[in-house]
Amino acid sequence: MAKKGMTRRQLAMAAAAAGALAGQDKKPAQEPKYGGALAGKESEVQMDDFDPVLWTLARHDEAPLKMTFRATTRKDAEAWQRQLRAKVVELVGGFPDARPPLHARTLDVREFPGYKREKFIFESRPGVGVLGYLLVPTHGAAGRHPTVVCIPGHGRGVDDIVGIDEYGNDRTDKPGYQRDFAIQVAERGLAAVAIEPMAFGCRRDPKTAAKGLGTTACQPSAGSALLLGETMIGWRVFDVMRTIDWIETRPELDANRVGCMGISGGGTCTLFSAALDPRIKAAFVSGYLNTFRGSIMSVSHCIDNYVPGILNWGEQYDVAGLIAPRPLFSEGGDHDPIFPVATTRDSYQRVKKVYDVFGVPDNVQQQIFSGQHEFNGERGLPFLVKALTA
Repeated sequence: MAKKGMTRRQLAMAAAAAGALAGQDKKPAQEPKYGGALAGKESEVQMDDFDPVLWTLARHDEAPLKMTFRATTRKDAEAWQRQLRAKVVELVGGFPDARPPLHARTLDVREFPGYKREKFIFESRPGVGVLGYLLVPTHGAAGRHPTVVCIPGHGRGVDDIVGIDEYGNDRTDKPGYQRDFAIQVAERGLAAVAIEPMAFGCRRDPKTAAKGLGTTACQPSAGSALLLGETMIGWRVFDVMRTIDWIETRPELDANRVGCMGISGGGTCTLFSAALDPRIKAAFVSGYLNTFRGSIMSVSHCIDNYVPGILNWGEQYDVAGLIAPRPLFSEGGDHDPIFPVATTRDSYQRVKKVYDVFGVPDNVQQQIFSGQHEFNGERGLPFLVKALTA
């Protein structure tokens, strides 16, 4: 019978509420986590047989590397370079035979303490625009300036190495993993030509650009390159080649003393550009020199890192060996999660053997610093300055 003053309906609602409160003290039973189709069968199968990364690493160990470095004399080393360089050009998709007019234009010029910054554009090939910033020191000796082509890694693009923040404003600090390294080049008395890599920054399709400044268009662009029998590495290297063509048109820049530097994806472009264009007299690779096995095959990377078939001919250290005897500096963080330090060291030792055969062991150096995937420059920038001004 209902309590005095309460209807049966009110009593039922109160009882339901009390039951709900009591239920809050009880933890719901957790369903067992499903681990996939082989869950519970691990002892019945060889689990390693279902791991594609282990399988591809085993394939790497069987890769022929037909043109890996084996020379013992400088003459043989030079012959090896000619053969492998031609093969790498083929593997990245080749380069256009024609070098059409650049149609270069200056968009604006601004003065900053210690340097002048010019924003410019040119055509790398018909229908392919490149944006860049030229930073020329306004202090020091007069004359033609040694020049460094500066290439950013994944992120907002070239703005993030020339002191422009995400709101388009100028900044005075050097934040982020790239630390405005183009400005650091200019502060050390060299001219910096910082270019926007294809699929970064202003060189993106509208759909990708709508996702925010930090979203790159490497996909679908790099995937499209593969469908065409070419590579994003090849496209970006050709942009660097055309940038050097542009440098040759500028009277304040010394086209006979051109260096190249970059971090991460910019390091990839730097390494391949210096390997394939001898006009680059010195290179500084940050956060990239490694092995394909230790980095690209073992850790998830952007599709712009891949060159089909390259392991039939050589490893990453073989590509780096094409830079010899020109000065090459490599740096990496001891806690870099995507270019592991152990294989960064191993790759450097393989490159050093090439320089030893060329008789210039001091022309290749490396710094492993305390840090992650980031630009350091403590030893690399002085190395580059010395190489281009000696």
